[in-house]
Amino acid sequence: MIQYIEGKMLRDMFVSGANNLQNHKDLVDKLNVFPVPDGDTGTNMSLTISYAMKELAKVENDNITEIGKSLSKGSLMGARGNSGVILSQIIRGFSKSIEGKEQISTEDLAKAFKNGSDTAYKAVIKPIEGTILTVVRESGEYAIKASKKEKDLLKFLEMVIAEANNSLERTPELLKSLKEAGVVDSGGKGLVLIYEGMYEALKGNPIKAKDLNDSNVSEIKQAGTSINTEDIKFCYCTEFILESNSISDTEIRDIMLKYGDSLAVVGDEGIIKVHVHTNDPGLVLQDALKYGQLVTIKIENMKLQHENTLVDNINEIAQPEEKEYGFIATSMGEGLAKIFKDFGVDYIIEGGQTMNPSTEDFMKAIDSINAKNIFIFPNNSNIIMAANQAKELSEKNIIVIPTKNTPQGFTALVNFNADASVEENEQALMESLTMVKSGQVTFAVRDTVMNDVEVKEGNIIGIAEGKLMDAGESVDEITTSLVEKLVDEDSAIVTLFYGEDVTEDDANNLRDELEEKFEDLDIELYYGGQPLYYYLISVE
Repeated sequence: MIQYIEGKMLRDMFVSGANNLQNHKDLVDKLNVFPVPDGDTGTNMSLTISYAMKELAKVENDNITEIGKSLSKGSLMGARGNSGVILSQIIRGFSKSIEGKEQISTEDLAKAFKNGSDTAYKAVIKPIEGTILTVVRESGEYAIKASKKEKDLLKFLEMVIAEANNSLERTPELLKSLKEAGVVDSGGKGLVLIYEGMYEALKGNPIKAKDLNDSNVSEIKQAGTSINTEDIKFCYCTEFILESNSISDTEIRDIMLKYGDSLAVVGDEGIIKVHVHTNDPGLVLQDALKYGQLVTIKIENMKLQHENTLVDNINEIAQPEEKEYGFIATSMGEGLAKIFKDFGVDYIIEGGQTMNPSTEDFMKAIDSINAKNIFIFPNNSNIIMAANQAKELSEKNIIVIPTKNTPQGFTALVNFNADASVEENEQALMESLTMVKSGQVTFAVRDTVMNDVEVKEGNIIGIAEGKLMDAGESVDEITTSLVEKLVDEDSAIVTLFYGEDVTEDDANNLRDELEEKFEDLDIELYYGGQPLYYYLISVE
């Protein structure tokens, strides 16, 4: 019988839970409602808790309060996607509940689970049942009742996990989209995996990460051990993107050779990405600034295993005088990023359908812009919560425009007026989101029936306004059909952004066919370069 959990065991339980999620993240990804190739709930939750593990590794004692604070801080900054943000709030509530404890009983653990649920619900503006929120709430409420009778932590946790699994199995009955897709909620499954990993550690069989070379969550060193950094010759992993038409990637590579090792330089059409390990990141950036402007900058102190923001003198070099407005946009694909930059966006966060940026990514972007007011365009419904979490953490005036896709982001920027006030712009940009309809063309990764559309694995599928609309064998046919469904008598412009898997010739041919079919509409075509999605469609 185990009556109490102490600090070391709590640490082991969270590491085991994180590893169990990491080992099964692909399974969780596949539970995505849409049969698209970019299900990312498992990846987002795994990356979120991996940040918590990194913070946990810095705590050299087994103090329960310190362990809880590190888990809360790490998951908060590392939160990615809606599921990751919700998970960070669950961990935050759990950690707050155990503050000041020297050991944890079944009642303490039950209260922590319940507080995690309460905190997560408060963080979501419109909680949806049949999701991770339902699983954490129902299992938390059950834990409170069970803890009053069961004092053996092993039996107690086994009972709570059984209820969490029961709750998970009920999610399709609460959410029609899950039932149609024939899956349980992916976020709820991720949470259960964490609970099950914690239970295994309590039993004395902690879960190990299966592949440490390709793992977002590695096994955490126990308190009191340290990482040997004596062999690290160059302390700072320095990465930046240089925008320049005056120097080639090979020339900048030759310049950077003198600063350190692990040099990697990639260039394409005036954009050069540089990675170098150095002891003089300031000199590296000063040298690069001679040839153009720095688009993004990241410096990591490898000895401290902590990403640091630039020192003050580097900020002075890289940042202009404070301006009235600044802009941050999330984008996936070099073509889309270039269009956002042409609209005046200061900072592009690489991410979107296949990789959701973290709260910390947004904080870095915010800190890099010297502006009184900063507008953020997430351009993905799964990124909005992380952007809002960064807004709450930042002391700057941040306005998050909840753009759910790239076309909405472009439309919002078109409607921005530099001469208007912040409040006027916010209202205008919010209203502009209803002016554009959007669609995506990709491929199916499993068989399903959704919205009365039968889908076979490998089919080309069309999605519009969050609904699966078409499935077939031809990219052009599905794209044309999707455009037909999106346009109405008020439509004037159809814009296509073609992805990295579509040739320019094929895209031009499709545009010509659409111009013949829709004679009264302007058909515009741009290279987006986005992965996985053949076309992004905007109809205005």
